Amino acid sequence: MHNLPENLPALHLPFFANLLLLLVLARLFGEIMERLKQPAMIGEILAGVVLGPSVLNFIVRSEDLKVISELGVFLLVIIAGLEINIQSVVKASKGKNLFISLFAFIIPFLSGLLVGKLFHLETMTTIFIGLCVAITALPVSVRILMDLGQLKSEVGQRIIAVAIFDDVLALAILGVLLDLQHMEGVSLQLIGLEFVLTLGKLLLLMAALILVYRMINKFADRPNFIEFQLDKLLAFMRGKESLLAILFVFILVFASLTEAVGLHFIVGAFFASMLLSKDLLGEKHMASFEKSTNGMAMGFLAPIFFASIGLEFQMGAIHEWGLLLSIVTVSFASKVLGGYLGGRVAGLHHKKALTLGIGLNARGIMELVIANIAYNEGLIGVEIFSILVIMGLFTTLNTPLLLQRSFRWLASSKEQ
Repeated sequence: MHNLPENLPALHLPFFANLLLLLVLARLFGEIMERLKQPAMIGEILAGVVLGPSVLNFIVRSEDLKVISELGVFLLVIIAGLEINIQSVVKASKGKNLFISLFAFIIPFLSGLLVGKLFHLETMTTIFIGLCVAITALPVSVRILMDLGQLKSEVGQRIIAVAIFDDVLALAILGVLLDLQHMEGVSLQLIGLEFVLTLGKLLLLMAALILVYRMINKFADRPNFIEFQLDKLLAFMRGKESLLAILFVFILVFASLTEAVGLHFIVGAFFASMLLSKDLLGEKHMASFEKSTNGMAMGFLAPIFFASIGLEFQMGAIHEWGLLLSIVTVSFASKVLGGYLGGRVAGLHHKKALTLGIGLNARGIMELVIANIAYNEGLIGVEIFSILVIMGLFTTLNTPLLLQRSFRWLASSKEQ
C-alpha cells in the first residue's frame, strides 16, 4: 500500500530536516493560496505532494510524522468544536431544519454507496466513500461565509447548522466503521448489529456530555460563576499557560473516555470542545484559549498534517479513472441536490435552496481528517485515499466561487 516508485529512491534525511523542509514548503504554498483567496490547506497538501512520492520523493511519511499529524488532527477537531454552539445543534435538529440536515446527508451518502456498488468495491470501502461524500467541512464553510460577508445571513446560518449536524452524524458513523475494521467477512447484518452497539456507546458518551452540560448550566445561572472560579484557580496556579492546560485536560478526559468505550478520540474531543463557550469561560479566557489553540494548530501542527496527506497521496496509484470521475461528480451534484431538496421541503424559495446546496459542498478539513484516519486504520487503500483527497480539493476550490455568484444572484432577485 505504501510502496514507493522504484525509479525514485527516497532521500533519507534526519527527522528534523524533514520536518523543516515540510513546514517551510507547506507554509510557503499555504501563503500563496491565501493570497489567491483559497484555503491555506490546499497549498499545504500540494507541498506534501511535491515532496512526496508523486513528484520529488524527498520525504517518506515516518512514524514520527504520523504522531505530529495525530496532534494536528486533535487540534483541528477542537477548533471545529469551538465554532459550534450547542443551541445551533438543537436548532438544526428541530422542525423543518431537520429535513435540510437529513436530505443534505442521506442523498450524498446513498449516492456514494451507489458508486461503490457500481464499481464492485468492498462493503467497508463503499460505506466509507458514502461517508466522505456526505460530510460538509464546518471550518471551511465558516471561513468561506466569513470571506463573503454572509456568515450572519439566513442562508449562511442554515449552512452552518446543517454542517454541524452532518459533521456530528459523520463522526458517529466513523465510530461504527472503526469498530468493524478488524472483522472478517463484514455483512450488512453485522454492520447493523455493530451500529446498535456503537449507538449504545455514543449514548453513554452523550449522557456524560449532557450531565456535564446541565451542571455547567446550573452553575452558569449564577452570573459569571464559572469564570470567577476559573480566575481563582488561575491565580493560585503559578505555571505559564495554565488556562490552556486546564481546558486541554477537560477535553482529554472526554477523548480518553471515547477511546475507553472503543470509539476514536476525535469524537470525544469534538463534543467536549463544543461545551466550551465565552458565556461559560468569559470572553477574555475564551479568546485566549482560541488564540493559543489556533496558534499551535495553524502555525505548526495543521500544516504538517495537511502536508502529510500530500505525502501519502499517490497519483500513480489511481488506475480507475472512471471511479475518480464518478466520485468527484457525484460528490458535487448529490450535495447540491440534497441541500436543494431539503431546503425546498423546509419551505425555502428555490434560489435560497440552491444557494444552500452550493454552500454545503465544501469538504476540506473534516473530510480529509476522516479520510486520513481511515487510511491509517487500513479501512481504505491508497487509490481510494488519493481519490478522496482530489474530491476534497475539488469541492473546496469551487465552492467559494460558485457560492459568491449564487449570493449575488440571490441579492439581485431580491432587488428586482
